[in-house]
Amino acid sequence: MEILKVENLTKVYGKGTTQVTALDNVSFSVNKGEFVAIVGASGSGKSTLLHLIGGVDRPTSGKVYIDGKDIYKFNDDELAIFRRRQVGLIYQFYNLIPILNVEENITLPLSLDNREINKKRLDELIKLLGLESRRTHLPNELSGGQQQRTSIGRAMITNPAIILADEPTGNLDSKSSDEIVELLKKSNRDYNQTIVMITHNMDIANVADRIIKIEDGKIVKEV
Repeated sequence: MEILKVENLTKVYGKGTTQVTALDNVSFSVNKGEFVAIVGASGSGKSTLLHLIGGVDRPTSGKVYIDGKDIYKFNDDELAIFRRRQVGLIYQFYNLIPILNVEENITLPLSLDNREINKKRLDELIKLLGLESRRTHLPNELSGGQQQRTSIGRAMITNPAIILADEPTGNLDSKSSDEIVELLKKSNRDYNQTIVMITHNMDIANVADRIIKIEDGKIVKEV
């Protein structure tokens, strides 16, 4: 079952002599439960692609369907709500709220939505993340790996249609990187969580079911 469909996605910045085509007519799809890595060098367009898929930015042309919904038909408020409920975003620099503890950061999307917190789901997720002894700690009391695990929990708590991970190991040492990649793989395997991850590291990309290589805003290879 197709959970993500990208059609002829193009993003152009600037005009005239300063015009830059960051994405050039990109199309692909991802099935439910698939783990896809998008790889490319700095400036290849992979981060732009991820932001467009997640509705963080809007394209110059083209469409993105998530769970059958054309996300660019939403207005900005509708898109923000859809993104909060159906798209889990994991960033390289965690983006945790410094005054909230681990449990509060994880449940933040539910709190913003005035949705009830499923205690069983939360306990299960915190156990999966290996954060049982850290649930009341603030971000500045955590290691980098623990902060990233918290951000993964925040992305997963709503049972989103898709998780988008933007260089999730880019700010971590090799041991923590391995742990984060294994955690993503486990969530994909045990919870059938669909994941699209961008990275420049082929060793990390190789854990995915499929690799899409992007250069100069175009898909050049799929394996």
